[in-house]
Amino acid sequence: MLELLAIMERLRAPDGCPWDREQTFATIAPYTIEEAYEVADAIEREDLPHLKDELGDLLFQVVFHAQIARERGAFDFEAAAGAICDKLKRRHPHVFSGQGRPAEGRPAEGRPSAAEQSVLWENIKAEERRDARRSDARRSDARRSDARRAAADAASALDGVPRALPALMRAYKLSKRAARVGFDFEHASQTADKVAEELAEVREAAAAHESAGRNGANGSPSAGPSEEIFEEMGDLLFAAANLARKLDVDAEAALRAANAKFERRFRAMEELARARGEIFSSLSLAAQEGLWLDVKRAE
Repeated sequence: MLELLAIMERLRAPDGCPWDREQTFATIAPYTIEEAYEVADAIEREDLPHLKDELGDLLFQVVFHAQIARERGAFDFEAAAGAICDKLKRRHPHVFSGQGRPAEGRPAEGRPSAAEQSVLWENIKAEERRDARRSDARRSDARRSDARRAAADAASALDGVPRALPALMRAYKLSKRAARVGFDFEHASQTADKVAEELAEVREAAAAHESAGRNGANGSPSAGPSEEIFEEMGDLLFAAANLARKLDVDAEAALRAANAKFERRFRAMEELARARGEIFSSLSLAAQEGLWLDVKRAE
């Protein structure tokens, strides 16, 4: 770790690497996200040698950001590591004592279940967000009135959900936050009904768009979706993400798995067509669907 930190410092030195020297938090952030996805990809493929390399790449991203922060006098790698250590101990009171020492010897029956710990974790996070808002309020204006201070404490339950998250993952987290304060369907079947309702609205919007196109000057549907279709598709995807949460399914992971399955089957179709002396792109849709069914049966 010390060697990695030293390498990073050397790369950012005045006589270091020109590319590394010109980078900022903003220019490095896309690479950080990319490396995190490559870690997830290696895990899904159960490729442990590749996972080792990708974890190293992701760690380098952390070191890179920490070095930039250090140069600005904000914090360094040790401070970032210390912050996560403090957070983990604070959010696991059932594991660590008040002084951060492991709470060894506690009977198993006295420990929370995984589900209970998840709730405890979210409660502690919510309290941390409230404390942070109060601290910010005190720093911004130590003389603010009680009413203004109360308003700062009453911030949204959705605070802290990063906007940079993939849209499907963010939808999942937003609906989860809303559910914590009671804005949620009671049963998963009700959530499924909402998905069906949103799908029906997409169908209606698409039919209206097609009808308007047929009645247009050229007698064909206009290019691209209408604003209504765009909006209704968004509602449908959000409702689907909410249903996944209600069924305890990680929507992002489920879609990644579906993507992988589709890619696997599609490649197998292409290979099967080649083995039969056929050109896949020249086949009719019915013939392609026949290949799809053959591939599914062979799995």
